[in-house]
Amino acid sequence: MKFRLASLIAFSGAMGYCLGAKEVSGVKMVLFIIASIAITGAANIINQILEKDLDKLMKRTMSRPLPSGRISVEQAAAYAIILGVGSLAIFVTAFNLNTALISLLSLILYGFVYTPLKKVGPIAVFVGAFPGAFPPMIGWVAATNHFGLEPGILFAIQFFWQFPHFWAIAWVLDDDYRRAGFKLLPANGLKDSDTTLQIMIYTLFLLPVGWLPYELGMTGINSAFVASIFGILFLAQTFHLMRTCTDKTAKQLMFGSFIYLPIVQIAFLLDKL
Repeated sequence: MKFRLASLIAFSGAMGYCLGAKEVSGVKMVLFIIASIAITGAANIINQILEKDLDKLMKRTMSRPLPSGRISVEQAAAYAIILGVGSLAIFVTAFNLNTALISLLSLILYGFVYTPLKKVGPIAVFVGAFPGAFPPMIGWVAATNHFGLEPGILFAIQFFWQFPHFWAIAWVLDDDYRRAGFKLLPANGLKDSDTTLQIMIYTLFLLPVGWLPYELGMTGINSAFVASIFGILFLAQTFHLMRTCTDKTAKQLMFGSFIYLPIVQIAFLLDKL
């Protein structure tokens, strides 16, 4: 399931739910988190079923349950079906049909579109950024059953964040990814200034979109300043990577991405409270 990753994604969705809800129900919040972890776990399992032979080639993944033979494909598929169907049932019965449909679309895009595209080229990162950015929008729709600018802005923040986040990971793990035939770095696929330029451009978008929740009245001015400050610090890391083009700096950017998103999302929540 990649439980830690699924939990982080569920937190992102819960943030969107809290921002959209007029009153937060503890029971519904628990159900939303359970369903979010389950649907993300199902998508992760599909990804690992399709990549089980490739995972054997990479040091990072060769000890996972499927490539190591501890779990069969049939067992994994049954687990994915139980998690996927169970999560969709919760979304429909406890929330609304729109929440279930977006969640299903997210699972399909991640498991059956993004996964095979990883061997094609960096287009996979663009496609994968959509299901990766859905969670806060799913949370908002679960709370309101309404699409609009507000969930769109939450989607945009997480969408643009994913490019520096994922490309920093792809930079650090480039040798491992190449063993499996994955082509994920942008531009010419090299760890050079062209790649760092694209990383910087996507990070730059976080500055204006991080301010928009305040402009739309979703949060207050304090979180807008937090988003701006951490966006500038995040952007500074991309400039540092442009100057050095080293694995060490890419790893620092990777950890910077892990800090940026939860800090900004927590600031949004605290500002609303």
